[in-house]
Amino acid sequence: MKFAIACGGTGGHLFPGLAVAEVLRGQGHDVLLFVSEKEVDARALQNHPDLAREKLPSIGLPSVFSPAMVTFLRRLRASLKKCGACYDKDRPSAVLGMGGFTSIAPLIAARRRGIPAFLHESNAIPGKANRLAARFCRAVLLGFDECARHFGTRATHVTGTPIRRELTVDVPSREEARLRLGLAAGRTTLLVMGGSQGAAGINALLAQSAPHLAGSDLQVIHLAGEREAATVRGAYDTAGVPCAVLPFCDRMQDVYPAADLAVSRAGAASLGELSWFALPAVLIPYPYAAEDHQRLNAEIYARHGAARIVAEREASAESLAPLLRSLLESPGSLETMASATRTLAPRDAAERVAAIMTEAKP
Repeated sequence: MKFAIACGGTGGHLFPGLAVAEVLRGQGHDVLLFVSEKEVDARALQNHPDLAREKLPSIGLPSVFSPAMVTFLRRLRASLKKCGACYDKDRPSAVLGMGGFTSIAPLIAARRRGIPAFLHESNAIPGKANRLAARFCRAVLLGFDECARHFGTRATHVTGTPIRRELTVDVPSREEARLRLGLAAGRTTLLVMGGSQGAAGINALLAQSAPHLAGSDLQVIHLAGEREAATVRGAYDTAGVPCAVLPFCDRMQDVYPAADLAVSRAGAASLGELSWFALPAVLIPYPYAAEDHQRLNAEIYARHGAARIVAEREASAESLAPLLRSLLESPGSLETMASATRTLAPRDAAERVAAIMTEAKP
């Protein structure tokens, strides 16, 4: 069978889409990816040169009366034309959109041709793009059951958020993972990450917290993004906190196992990966996320005892550092949180999505 997956624009859309593509290819099917023109897509796909892909000129949906609407409609039309040509040349059995505006044209083009179309919404609440895209789909596949009510009477299935296969193979032990990063094998380890590009707010907060973390049996892995890695590394070095500061990491399977606790944004893909590795977290939701979806995602984890939430606008080094130290110095609390986060995401999410696609009838 042949399938198309639209999954570009952000790591939160791309990596789960890649996970489904890997399952389908493992079953002997052909997969075409629709991705955006952004650098994040090109960089992530460097490790998958064998995957067929097409770039779409998609952009975010502006307000109705914005001058940018003209550009949006022109690029949408170009994307529709490109998707239609791909489908007419090699008709897929089903099309999956992983969310965001890169998904809209592939799903509309599929609907026009009677091709079964599905949308995956990984967050607790859908954004504008997915509310629009859902109109063209046979069913919406959900990361969280709490999201179903936002799609009214439309068919939904809770699948969880797919985890890319590369995270699940060749995973080192905790000690080996730390050694690979140049850290001490037996030292308590904090992982700080803000998504594929880093997070300026988290970087600044941890840099300010570094002096308050000094003097403890603690080391830090910090994914800081290319622009701020040197500044963040300097803050830890000045404070005397052992660290591995990375501008970017394309082998997260070497990072997650090394940590006892994570400081993270609350995007659904990141939360799914934390659950896979049973890694408790202090979540700092991105305060400007569409529909405030990161806060809603975080609240699900907090309600189940898997995470603590810190609001970025209210956070300070004086409040964050004591929280981190108290958790890291309490193995019992971390184990309780780890057990909770392990239960919050299905471990076969990619297989569930692939099964729905392969079983779809024209």
